[in-house]
Amino acid sequence: MQYLAIGLRCVIGAVFLISSTGKLIGRDTFGDFAASIRDMHLVPPASVRSLARIVLGAELATWMLLATPTPVTGVAGFVVAAGLLAVFTVVVVLVVRRGTRAACRCFGASSVPMGPRQAVRNVILAAVAVVGVIGTLTPQKGLETAGVLIAVLGGTMLGVLVTALDDIFELFQPMNKGIGRRPSPPAVG
Repeated sequence: MQYLAIGLRCVIGAVFLISSTGKLIGRDTFGDFAASIRDMHLVPPASVRSLARIVLGAELATWMLLATPTPVTGVAGFVVAAGLLAVFTVVVVLVVRRGTRAACRCFGASSVPMGPRQAVRNVILAAVAVVGVIGTLTPQKGLETAGVLIAVLGGTMLGVLVTALDDIFELFQPMNKGIGRRPSPPAVG
């Protein structure tokens, strides 16, 4: 169970590391994130930038807590992650139910609109965080270096994959009408 807890720290930690840095690395990424919050029409426009800063700060705190190798910080990181993911799920559901076409700027520059896929992803990640709490609270035994390495690499790769899922799914969406279709053969006659 302790290797699972380490792997889950890396899954959730990678998701929140990529999420927070994705909002900071480009010149306009934080502004685009704030604009996506405005486009959701859930908070007054005057509160948008403050809320964007709070979300970003909570995401930064989450991965930092999970990266600190103590049981207390691990539990705190998982609890904050589960709480954030629960709130994010509610937001996605509200946005989708209203029919609002706000972009999911969860990981930075994506233009994919929010939809059920993001809500399902958040619910699964929240469940992973809850399992992480349980695993972290389980009595620890001696750790093998190889086991820790496998847990860290596997968890990190899975976290990176989760952050790329929207883009991966978009690759397999049907192309727009007329684009990518084969031309009709010329009429004979």
